[in-house]
Amino acid sequence: MAADSRRRKRPDEVLDAIEPPGNAEVVVGALTATLLVEILSALSGTEVWILALLVFLPSTASALCTVRQTGFVAAWTTVIVTITTALRAPAGGHWLDRTLLVLFTLALCVTSVYACHRRIRREAEMLRLRSTAAAMQRHILHPLPLLTGDVLVNGVYEPLQEDRLVGGDIYDVVDSPFGTRVLIGDVQGKGLAAVGAAFAVIGAFREAAHREPTLTALVDALDASVVRHNSYAAHTGDDERFVTALIIGVDVDTEVQAVNCGHVPPYVVHEGAVAQPPVETGVPLGLAELAEEPTTVSWFDFPEGATLLLSTDGLTETRAADGTFYPVEERLAKQLDLSPAALPQTLYEDARAFAGEGGQHDDIAVLTVRRSPRL
Repeated sequence: MAADSRRRKRPDEVLDAIEPPGNAEVVVGALTATLLVEILSALSGTEVWILALLVFLPSTASALCTVRQTGFVAAWTTVIVTITTALRAPAGGHWLDRTLLVLFTLALCVTSVYACHRRIRREAEMLRLRSTAAAMQRHILHPLPLLTGDVLVNGVYEPLQEDRLVGGDIYDVVDSPFGTRVLIGDVQGKGLAAVGAAFAVIGAFREAAHREPTLTALVDALDASVVRHNSYAAHTGDDERFVTALIIGVDVDTEVQAVNCGHVPPYVVHEGAVAQPPVETGVPLGLAELAEEPTTVSWFDFPEGATLLLSTDGLTETRAADGTFYPVEERLAKQLDLSPAALPQTLYEDARAFAGEGGQHDDIAVLTVRRSPRL
């Protein structure tokens, strides 16, 4: 059993996530199309209907079905075209025309099966790549909730996996000698290159958070890590990235420190009210050399019993089908009775419902930060 679980899956087995049509649907579709074509062929009295209408079945199956289903449709089509051509051959008709028609159909069917096989292999490979990248993200991002001597952090992290896109949303919490440092960020772009930049920032954060006594020095270290990553990317032909980030410093004081590097501002929920603290916004990580002003630390009140809400733009830029953006502050004000543990998941589900089928979705990370209970 262990060997079976470790063996490499065949392309057809990987298609479970792609959801091809059922075998019954394929059979019914092939029979229905064949019946319609035969009726049209009999009414018209020409074999052109067979060539023009029936031979499209294998090519359609190659785009939607498994290899076995496409093979069935191809074999069915070849048999029907061969029999119909033989039975309805006009008296004295040239045998070469009928032979060429059958050979053309056979060639098209073989090509369709091969094309289906190639499509499934590409889809299976992309599925493996996306699954691997998502697994890497989930393993390098510490599972929530996270508890330190200063804060309790709850949240939800949902990477979007559509087409070939893998998101670069990141978060981390470090219990350092200088208090707890909380990071939430978003790498520009998507794909495996974005995941690489995300890993570079997280690695630098976990190391520098213990070493640097100030948030400005910590942010400088993070910026340098993105610059180094971009330098490597340039040599390997990958695109350069920047990273928006919000870094929070919490200790025993009632005020907290924050450095906003082009990221979504935080919200503070306290005593039945929602407020957005005055946090100055700077340039994203990787672009510090373009900034006219040095990194600035903002301070704001974070009293006992308050909840700090941090998110990526996957929440704030969620849009409904009519283009309306998700009203975070308005929806947050309606969820004040929820616990900090339940709030992130509720906001995530509410944003997805707001966008609906025709709306715009993106990766989402939502964190709630609350002071740890003092014993």
